Amino acid sequence: MLLGHDGAVEHRPLGRTGVSVSKFCLGAMMFGAWGKPDHDECIRIIHAALDGGINFIDTADIYGQGESEEIIAKALAGGRRDNVVLATKFHNAMGEDPNQRGNSRRWIMRAVEDSLRRLGTDWIDLYQVHRPDPGTDIEETLGALTDLVHQGKVRYIGGSTFPASAIVEAQSAARNRSLQRFVTEQPPYSILVRAIEADVLPACARYGMGVMSYSPLTGGWLSGRWRKSTGQQSSSRAGRLPERFDLSRPANQRKLDAVEELAQLAQEAEITLIQLAIAFVLRHPAITAALIGPRTMEQLEGQLAAVDVALDDAMLDRIDEIVAPGVTLNPEDNSWHNPSLEPAARRR
Repeated sequence: MLLGHDGAVEHRPLGRTGVSVSKFCLGAMMFGAWGKPDHDECIRIIHAALDGGINFIDTADIYGQGESEEIIAKALAGGRRDNVVLATKFHNAMGEDPNQRGNSRRWIMRAVEDSLRRLGTDWIDLYQVHRPDPGTDIEETLGALTDLVHQGKVRYIGGSTFPASAIVEAQSAARNRSLQRFVTEQPPYSILVRAIEADVLPACARYGMGVMSYSPLTGGWLSGRWRKSTGQQSSSRAGRLPERFDLSRPANQRKLDAVEELAQLAQEAEITLIQLAIAFVLRHPAITAALIGPRTMEQLEGQLAAVDVALDDAMLDRIDEIVAPGVTLNPEDNSWHNPSLEPAARRR
């Protein structure tokens, strides 16, 4: 069922940039008020990840309203910054002012300065648009980001949760206007959330983009915590997102059924469900790195254990029987919803 591995954290090319990144990217959403408020413990987790071979860290200004970026700055002080490929994101609201958000030049120019200050660095390796904004011309966004690259404040730019059509539009706009292009995409991807296999991943491969996918455990569904024997679980995330976690909803019951079958499959292979989930993501040829977002040292160790696991074709076939390629069992897990399908748009 499993292919051999040498135990080292493999490094992979980040698209066609010439940069090499570890196949695990440390996601920092849980560092700070959103997860682990103890800064010293967060720093220990970051250092353990770096010592374990990870050289890729991803955060965003919105995580804890800048707190995550500040924690990373503390962790990288003392000479560690130069050896880390550091990524952050902008788009979400950072204040009450309606212009303190979005993908406009006006906001990008302020947001990057705020992130640079909080991160304690002179440059951001990868600056990403956290969400598409249909109300802002893509040329507006790319133009501002291009200027940041020319100024040396940003090395590369990327997107997050862009649908395939928006990826193509951004690539075309960059080519036609001689602007910097998105070199990466950051979509959700897991055994339970496979919609991007149909068009997003092929589009990324077509344009030579690196893909750092997030939520390989589907918000904890594939951690082993959500089982039929345990019933409804409570957490801050479940409270905020009942559409993804409320077991009274049929789509979430379908997820629970799949988890039971996947847990059995992992047990037969003598690996954990977490290892199965992360190894599945990393097996796709279009995926550069899997984002892991530990809140505790124990979670980091459990996720890093997947470094030694590679799934063979027979195992992938069995996973496909449980969740078919291109299928997301609960569409709410896709994280981006086409505004054209919202009631206000479709009921004119």
